[in-house]
Amino acid sequence: MPQNLLVEMKAITKRFPGVIANDNVNFQAYAGEIHALLGENGAGKSTLMSILTGLYSQDEGEIFIKGQSVKINSPREAIDHGIGMVHQHFRLVQPFSVAENIILGKKGVGLFIDKDKLEKEIEELSKKFALKVEPRARIWQLSVGEQQRVEIIKMLYRGAEILILDEPTAVLTPQEVQELFRTLKQMALDGKAVILITHKLNEVMEIADKITVLRGGKSVATVNKAETDKKELTRLMVGREVMLQVDKKPVKEGPVILDLQNVWCLSDKGYPALKDVSLEIKGGEILGIAGVAGNGQRELAEVIAGLRKVTKGSIKIENKDYTNASPREIIEARVAYIPEDRLGMGLVPNLCCVENIILKNYRQKPVCKSLFIDNNYAKERASKLVRDFNVKTAGLEKPVKLMSGGNLQKLLFAREISCEPKLIVAVYPVRGLDVSAIEAVHDILLEQRELGAAILFISEDLDEIFKMSDRIAVMHEGHIMGIMPAHETNVEEVGMLMAGSKLKQEEVV
Repeated sequence: MPQNLLVEMKAITKRFPGVIANDNVNFQAYAGEIHALLGENGAGKSTLMSILTGLYSQDEGEIFIKGQSVKINSPREAIDHGIGMVHQHFRLVQPFSVAENIILGKKGVGLFIDKDKLEKEIEELSKKFALKVEPRARIWQLSVGEQQRVEIIKMLYRGAEILILDEPTAVLTPQEVQELFRTLKQMALDGKAVILITHKLNEVMEIADKITVLRGGKSVATVNKAETDKKELTRLMVGREVMLQVDKKPVKEGPVILDLQNVWCLSDKGYPALKDVSLEIKGGEILGIAGVAGNGQRELAEVIAGLRKVTKGSIKIENKDYTNASPREIIEARVAYIPEDRLGMGLVPNLCCVENIILKNYRQKPVCKSLFIDNNYAKERASKLVRDFNVKTAGLEKPVKLMSGGNLQKLLFAREISCEPKLIVAVYPVRGLDVSAIEAVHDILLEQRELGAAILFISEDLDEIFKMSDRIAVMHEGHIMGIMPAHETNVEEVGMLMAGSKLKQEEVV
């Protein structure tokens, strides 16, 4: 095991109004080591790493870098100490280009930037780490997954010695994940400390040397990977046993609910994002959409939800034409939509739980009486849904931006599922959630499947795709590369499709 201690955080305590985010936490990371940091949402992982990167200052405790006591007052000082982090909530300037975001905050740039040289360097990094981005693209034009790639490249561009990565593999194919893991291992061999924040236990067991588990703001345990297993790590994270496998009953096929035929649409940049897409989903069935982020998944969900126009083709719901229907018409067709950006598009951050719950039906009875909202009914409805879906809030009338990611997602599901949907479009519904919240979301979707809903399930996690889906469709550059029953394919075949191979016609179901 490596002996050179690069990072030591001693007895770190951080308080926010009404909550202790970190409570006397100890953490160490050595040169030549990949150290995984595990814990539920709200366990204090991001806060601890935000202290290390200068975004917060600890109230108590001390930080040592290479044996020297340091006070990190800003991200710039963290960079000076060789610390780089890709955060779960990205630090990107939306109107700026990819290249401009990567160069932001870097010392020694000067007044004039050689954009051609910068863009070439970014392209070289992109190729080296299989992180496809367009240097001249504006951040607002990119999907959430593509924005995460920009953050990863930004950290690599600055050559940090202490590398902190929050869910870095979410946008990669299985083959690219293995390539990135080889790169991270090489970085460790070169003497860097790699800190990996992830909820994917398979990744932890594959790549980590050491694992620290946080629960309730406290460091519960630090263990060597060779001396633990996924079941034990899950118990340490949540304080109880959790089912790692879902109880999925055989599919009860109903009538076709969603039917897309030869659908084309444009991206925000004006290029074709969907190219001749045809698929159908029956009631009681989960169709998983696999693919690297940015290959048309977001646009597919948006054309179904009425948020993006179709240029060719047709969309039918229960055999009725809804091509280019408005979002309100789609809602009235009983389509539930769980977008990838739960706190931007799914919910309104500054509104409270009650207001977010009635967003889709505030015009309708019994929420609306005559010209006015029945506030008492709205509060009762919100209270019941919060209770039924086990949503933890600071109060029904507090802004939802104060809630954790898992509780935000459960609140979003509560609103969407309460409409008794015929079709559910779920886009990366467990991204960034802990195992307990993932378990809750999966249970909700499987319950709706049992009730006969058709579910379009978009995920970047192939383990999750195989676990949840009855059939799997793979997308690459806007095309459907193949559709097959989940039990008749494997990760390697799906990974090849994600990389651009295509099934023979007779193999497509």
